[in-house]
Amino acid sequence: MTRLSLARPDDWHLHLRDGAMMGAVLPHSAAVFGRGLIMPNLVPPVVTAADAAAYRDRILAELGPGARFTPLMTLYLTEATDLADVAVAAASGLVKAVKLYPAGATTNSHAGVRDFDRIAPVLERMAELDLPLCVHGEVTDPAVDIFDREAVFIERILEPLRRRHEGLRVVMEHVTTSDGVAYVRHGGPRIAATITAHHLIINRNHILAGGIRPHYYCLPVAKRETHRRALVDAATSGEASFFLGTDSAPHADGAKISACGCAGCFTAPNAIECVAAVFEAEGRLDALEAFISLNGAAFYGMAANPDRIELERVEIAQPLPGPVMVGGDAVSVFDPGFALHWRIVNKGVDL
Repeated sequence: MTRLSLARPDDWHLHLRDGAMMGAVLPHSAAVFGRGLIMPNLVPPVVTAADAAAYRDRILAELGPGARFTPLMTLYLTEATDLADVAVAAASGLVKAVKLYPAGATTNSHAGVRDFDRIAPVLERMAELDLPLCVHGEVTDPAVDIFDREAVFIERILEPLRRRHEGLRVVMEHVTTSDGVAYVRHGGPRIAATITAHHLIINRNHILAGGIRPHYYCLPVAKRETHRRALVDAATSGEASFFLGTDSAPHADGAKISACGCAGCFTAPNAIECVAAVFEAEGRLDALEAFISLNGAAFYGMAANPDRIELERVEIAQPLPGPVMVGGDAVSVFDPGFALHWRIVNKGVDL
């Protein structure tokens, strides 16, 4: 195949930040994706329906009139989250999911959950509302090795939580292990997983072998090659439980290349091209549309986007997009480490 026409994709895990950073990175997602599930880990976090409405208004104002991109909002789950506020936000259509961060697990997660019993009433109400719970699936116990934290989270927290709240729909976000893939595959129709572009491409050697590469450092951290292969198998399988959530997470280069570098890969400018290369290498371009455009929408109870994008394979390798500038700071784009021969030649063709 040298040309593909696909339903316009969605990004089911997206960090836009706020202020000048949002203004710089938002156009890269809005140019390609129809919808983005916007993460709430701002400072302060997006905790209430009013917070979510205000954040959405800032995004829409930055987009301007005529934009096709729709931000879908999430709430940041805390031990003090108000049941009635969640219900109102869900009923209004403002909020499409609630995000669970174990406290201290990743960027701006310190307001997250420590005592999981305290969020049980909210989860029960979410199950009644059929409002999905998106989880950052890692324990924060310092005694647990960072490469084991996803598997331990499934055993200690996620499985007991799902047994207690059987009607709850759950998304294991940015799944990184064969354990996570197997758990989702055998978990029934009320659990799904997002997979990022960068986790389909890098393993832990890319971060650590031959020198530390801070632009590949993310959380959850990339794992062994066997786990990466499990992710590729899941993504290219066409199975409805797996879909794209880029977790595109911009940080200024100075915050990445430092004594305590920030976690996150900024993939918004080339995520689709990277994913297409992975699917091509597996001989599964036929499954690409399901992964980037169809499965996520179906899980969230939405129709696929009504317009299409077109991808073309070209002989000449495409250059890596240059950094995005935020004031005087550069935000480097994820480098897959291999030549990309796919490019988007039409970013919105009406049916």
